[in-house]
Amino acid sequence: MALLFRAFYATAVTGQFMINKNGVPTNAVQGFLKHMLTAVDHFSPTHVAVCWDMGSKTFRNELFGDYKANRSTPPVEMIPQFGLVKEAVEAFDIPNIGLEGFEADDCIGTIAKSSATESEVYILTGDQDILQLLDDNISVILLKKGFGNYEVHNSESFFEWKGITPRQMIDLKALMGDPSDNYPGVKGIGEKTALKLLIQHESIEGILENVHSLTKTQRAKIEQAVDMLHLSRKLAEIKCDVPVSCSLEEAHFSYDRDKVLQMAMENGFRTVEKLII
Repeated sequence: MALLFRAFYATAVTGQFMINKNGVPTNAVQGFLKHMLTAVDHFSPTHVAVCWDMGSKTFRNELFGDYKANRSTPPVEMIPQFGLVKEAVEAFDIPNIGLEGFEADDCIGTIAKSSATESEVYILTGDQDILQLLDDNISVILLKKGFGNYEVHNSESFFEWKGITPRQMIDLKALMGDPSDNYPGVKGIGEKTALKLLIQHESIEGILENVHSLTKTQRAKIEQAVDMLHLSRKLAEIKCDVPVSCSLEEAHFSYDRDKVLQMAMENGFRTVEKLII
C-alpha cells in the first residue's frame, strides 16, 4: 500500500492521473506495477506475493483509539485504484494477501517468517518499520526515491547502521513514538537518545530497571510515560502469527504474457506494456 500511495502522489502533484477509457484514474496502479516489475527484473525472484491493508481499522485501533487518526481520507482519484491494482496483480498470477483487522505489515511478517524456514526472503518496501523483521533468511529492500534505487539490508548491515539488533527496532519505535502512525512513545526522546539507551540497556525492561542511572531529565520523561511506552511497543511490533498463509507453490512467479498484455491494453497501462518480458 505504501508503494501504491507513493506512485499516486508522484504524478498526482502535477495532475497526471492517467484516466483510462472507462474514466478510471490509473496513475497509482501503473506506478505500483512499474515498481514491482522493475524490482522483479533487478532481483529475479522465483516467487512473488503482494500484501495489502484491508480497511483503515485494525486491532491497533482497539488498543489505542488515536492510532493513525491523523491520516486523511484518500483522494477521490485514489479510491477506484484500490480494487484495480488487485486485479492487475491477479493478472500476473501473483497472490494478493490481506486480512481485515490487521495491517499489510502483519501479513508480510507472518508469511516472511513461515517462508524463511525453506527459502531466502526479500521484502520490498518503502517503510523502515519492516526492518524489525530482518533475520537469518530475511532481507529488506528499501525503495529509495525514483525507480530501481534500492538499499538492501540484512541483520548484519542493520547492526552496522543502527548499532542495535532488528528486534530492538521495536523498542526503538516505542521510545521514539511514530508521528506518521500517531502514537507518542516517550515525549522528548528522539532517535539519538533512544539508540543510546538501547545500546546501554538492551531493552525497555533494561532501561526501566536502571532508570536510576539515567539523567534527571531522561528519568522524568520515561517515568511519566511508562504506560504509553508499553502501549507504544505493542503498536510498533509487527505480528507474525496472523491467520494468513501463502505456499511457495501459490507464489511461484510465472505469468501468461498474453493475459497480462490484454489486461494492460484494456486499462491503458502503456507503461506496463513496455515492461512485460
